This record gives sequence, C-alpha cells and structure tokens, in this order.
Amino acid sequence: MNHDVAVLGVGMHPWGKWGRGFTEYGVVAAREALADAGLDWREVGSVVGAETVRGGYPGYVAGSTFAKALGWQGARVTTVYAACASGAQAVNTARTQILSGLADVVLVVGADAAPKGFFRPAGGDRPDDPDWLRFRVLGATNPAYFGLYARRRMALYGDTLDDFAQVKVKNAACGALNPLARYRKPVTAQDVAGSPVVADPLRLLDICATSDGAAALVLAGMDFARAHSRTAEPPVRIRAVSTVTPTFPGTALDMPDIATDSAAIVPPGPVGFRGSIARAAYEEAGIGPEDLSLAEVYDLSTALELQWYEDIGLCSEGEGAALLRSGATALGGRTPVNASGGLASFGEAVPAQAIAQVCELTLQLRGEAGERQVPHARVGITANQGLFGHGSAVVAVR
Repeated sequence: MNHDVAVLGVGMHPWGKWGRGFTEYGVVAAREALADAGLDWREVGSVVGAETVRGGYPGYVAGSTFAKALGWQGARVTTVYAACASGAQAVNTARTQILSGLADVVLVVGADAAPKGFFRPAGGDRPDDPDWLRFRVLGATNPAYFGLYARRRMALYGDTLDDFAQVKVKNAACGALNPLARYRKPVTAQDVAGSPVVADPLRLLDICATSDGAAALVLAGMDFARAHSRTAEPPVRIRAVSTVTPTFPGTALDMPDIATDSAAIVPPGPVGFRGSIARAAYEEAGIGPEDLSLAEVYDLSTALELQWYEDIGLCSEGEGAALLRSGATALGGRTPVNASGGLASFGEAVPAQAIAQVCELTLQLRGEAGERQVPHARVGITANQGLFGHGSAVVAVR
C-alpha cells in the first residue's frame, strides 16, 4: 500500500534568541508554508501542533494556539508532545488524517522559545518520569550524558577529539550557507579545541545550543496535490515515518535511561533502538541507505552525529569517524549529512526541529537549497530521537 502524502509548502522562522513568544514564531512559519503551497489558510482542514511543556501543560497549547492565532476557521486540531520527536509525531498524525480521509490539507507547526543555557527539568516532582530521575537523582544533565557517550565511542572505536571537532567544522560550513541558521560563521578545529570544556571530553562548540525558532509544513493527499499543482514537476512526497519504540533488552547506555535492561536471560537483538528507527523507515519506504541522496540527523553533540552515521546505515558500527574523514558526509560527498547546518548551526527549538529537518529535505529535493544544494537529490531521510522511547525518522522522495 502506498502511504505517500505530498509536501505542498514549507516555512520557517529563523533560529536565534529573539525574546518573544513561541506563538509568534509559529505563525510566521505557518504563513510562509501556506504561501509556499499557494493555499489560503481557510483551505486547511486540520492543524497539528508540536508542543513543549515550556509553552504550557501538555494538550493546552500548540495546535489550538496556532489555529486561534491564524484565525478560527473550524479546522480540526491536534496537539502532539514527544520531546525531540514531537515534530515527526506531528507529521505522522497529519499523514494519518490525510490517508484516512479526515482531511485533504493539514498544517503541521512546531515552535519554541527555549530558555537560556542548557535544558533543565520542568518544575514539580515526577518520580515516574525517567528524565526527571536522570536530572534529580543521578545529576546527569544533557551535556553530562553527551560526554559519557563521547567517552564510550573513544573507548570502543578509537574516536578522537579531532574527529568530534571535524563534525562541527563540517556542519558550521553548511550553516554559514543557510540564511535561517542561528550560527552562520565557519569554525575551525582549533576553534573547537580552544572553546571551554563543558563535559569532558566535549567542548562548548561540540554541543548544540538552545534556541527560539519554528518550522511548518503543509501536507496534502496526492489527489489534492495533483489537482492544485502549479508546476509540471511532481511534489516532494513523504513516503515513510518511523515512530518505533525500543525492544527489550537494551544494552547500551541511553538517555534518559542510564540503567540498562538485563540481557542475562534474553540476548540483545541485532539492532539497537536508534538503528531500529531508521530500519523501520527504510522498510516502509522500500529503500535502503544506499538509495539516500542526503540525511538530516540529530547532532545534539558532535559525537552523537558520528553514531547516527552508523545507525542510519551509512557505515558499519565503529566506522563513523572514518566515514567523516573520507569526506562522504560533507557537501560534495557521497551522502551529505546535515546540509542545513544541523543543530550545531541552529540549536534546539525542540518541537520544531524534526519539522525543520523535513523542510530541509524538501528544499533539497526541489533543488531550492541555494549554495548548499546537494546535486540531483532524490531521496532523503531525517533521524532523531525523542525521550521516553519515541523513534523519529522521515523518508522524503521526489
């Protein structure tokens, strides 16, 4: 069964620290996406908003907030919360509504006004929340986790500080070409090495910032897209969305579950959680990593990007640094990764980032990415990971 839905429009608010509310950013992105699609807001049958608890308690804001700000017009509304996977969950919800016939056109919006500095847990006591436990009981902030993961790669695979730095160098070079990125200045390995240590072995420039920003998509069924097409070119299509959960037992340290499942009785499976995210997307799309033109992955830290190379199948386990050194993941390489500049250049605007990844794939597959254009791009994948076991990957094709 074909699950394709068309991406008719994309829109983003520039990432940065703007000091305003997330609704304003989301409305800018939504209006840009509608203009890109050539549609009036009143033609939208459903709004799916990706949310963060910083914008209110779950379910209170996002979908209805954006619908009200754009002007009540009777559209269905849904709010999705899945931390960093919220955007992919929102895309999947929109796709489901379209394929089920509940709506012809769906607007997907995610926006954030992030606090300064690294994230800390939301207020209140939540002893059943593994993220709250990680912060409050273990004292492991996000950078602490990133540092532990980097040390693990160094011990297992021989990755070096320079390998991590070169990820930042690559992504900063792409971000310098992206007018929507927060950081638009090239970076050298010496710059990374000279930045302050945050969580050994990672420096400040190894770790992404927190940002304000927004992204939006206008999705539609294929019949609607054909009937309303303004060009002879077929639209970019979303062919797969992966929202898988982990499989017992998990033997690798992961955030927020610092403790691992026991493998004493049940042997671990051949694929870890992050690997299973991409595998599910590939299986649904009927493609493999060899078919990719580009990828957008979740570079919360430089070391984590190297791990994603392996998890999405660009190379075998432990070979991420070697793939980076070969130039394969840079612009002009075999499979550019984070041609947008990644979170290294944007920072985290949590509900928006998985949507922004799809925006970048869409621009690339249309041939509209400007100086960072990947030649002849036809297939792309996004990958990130939400807390509490939310997988997040989207395959887009042209």
